[in-house]
Amino acid sequence: MARQKNDGRGRLGGREKGTPNKVTGTLKNWITDLINSNRLQMEKDLKKLAPKDRLIFFEKLMQYVIPKQASQQVKLDFESLTDEQLQQIINDLIKDTEYENTD
Repeated sequence: MARQKNDGRGRLGGREKGTPNKVTGTLKNWITDLINSNRLQMEKDLKKLAPKDRLIFFEKLMQYVIPKQASQQVKLDFESLTDEQLQQIINDLIKDTEYENTD
């Protein structure tokens, strides 16, 4: 009888858990070596770019260095707020709107 998934006897096939993918590891090493050995030429080429193109290049690189900000979402249950709390929220929103209009 053929083995079934989740029969409690371990994986059915493929790499063992935690075994690195050899192709991915080899490719990453090759790309790293390629970049390191051509770093001076890349810097020269970068200096030859127009300022706009240079900024586009930097912007594309930044996504690998600076984490993207996750959007924040706030849910308010207005039914559970007191009248005073609701009034405070309204006042704060009015102040923020007035501040933005003065800039």
